[in-house]
Amino acid sequence: MLFWIVIVLTLCSVAADSHHFRRLRREGASPLRRRIFVVWAATTDALPLIVALGGWLLRDNTTTYMLWSMWLFWIWIVAVASRMILFVFNALRLSWIGLAASLGIAVAMIWGATAGRTTLHVDRIEVCSPRLPAAFDGLHVVQISDLHVGTLVRPVQELRRLVDRIDELHPDLIIFTGDLVNIRSGELTPDILRELQRISAPVYSVTGNHDAGNYIKDTARQSAAASLAQVIEHQTEIGWRVLQDTTVYLRCGSDSISLSGISFDPALHWQRHAADLHSESVGRTYAGVPDSLFNITTVHLPQLWRQIVDSGRGDLTLAGHVHGMQLKIGLFGRSFSPASWLYERWSGPYTQQGRTLYINDGIGCVGYPMRLGAWPEITSITLRTCP
Repeated sequence: MLFWIVIVLTLCSVAADSHHFRRLRREGASPLRRRIFVVWAATTDALPLIVALGGWLLRDNTTTYMLWSMWLFWIWIVAVASRMILFVFNALRLSWIGLAASLGIAVAMIWGATAGRTTLHVDRIEVCSPRLPAAFDGLHVVQISDLHVGTLVRPVQELRRLVDRIDELHPDLIIFTGDLVNIRSGELTPDILRELQRISAPVYSVTGNHDAGNYIKDTARQSAAASLAQVIEHQTEIGWRVLQDTTVYLRCGSDSISLSGISFDPALHWQRHAADLHSESVGRTYAGVPDSLFNITTVHLPQLWRQIVDSGRGDLTLAGHVHGMQLKIGLFGRSFSPASWLYERWSGPYTQQGRTLYINDGIGCVGYPMRLGAWPEITSITLRTCP
């Protein structure tokens, strides 16, 4: 879908630029002004083509290429959005308002690519359930998701801030809901792993679609399976417990709850944005698990929640994947995001049949290095026993 959105916007931009150039000529604009406009418009309109051409020519999706392509794509978004706003107001003969609105859009996007991309936000929620044993009342869980370490501009510094902020919350356990890397296991350098190892609370994690190595082009150099195995191995080396379609039990005194982790199913790669999914992994994960126990399920894809609930599990399900498409606008108590065009559930808490789903907006970026509204998120969850 994103591909077709880019194609349509590029064609609209070219058409609008052509119309504006003809208008400049009719109004007698100087040749220098017209040349500057043509160079600027042609260069920015060509950026998606440059990114696509680079991806076609390169043997692999290297970390450097992915970073550069994200930033070039962001420049294109800023240029096209601000220019379109200006054209619309110019057509309404409100040029000064258009100029102000255009500058406002550009400033907002620049802010989103700097402070908005790196400033951590802690969202605090309480989840109440009569199925939660009294011994676990007050259990403090922190959820993080979608680090995409290969897209971080200053990964060591950004992860250091993240780890420090998590430790300040003093959680009982931490759940990571997938997409540790962006393309391949090589993004997990020793410096990055040392920062992640500093997390003091126990960490349980699952794999996401980016962890699975699906975006590696040069599979002769490193296969998807080999990259996934190394991503899991690196997490194990730093003390994280990767839940691969399995369930563990958390005990407090004589009481227990179950914690289940559903790995990303490679068979769902082409359906990863579909509204409703079914995975054979769900059944394997809950095999032999008593349904009488309060269950926390961690999964990358939130679209599996319906299957999880139908299986009688997931009193609390934690997911990621969507990022709120890194753009979320709040208005009159409601939130809007392009993510709502693709996903029925895309950010924050949802409840059904006495069960709760929470979708974390993630930390890193995909596609473009900007976050507006869908801030880098740490979710602080307190479990409560209620009647």
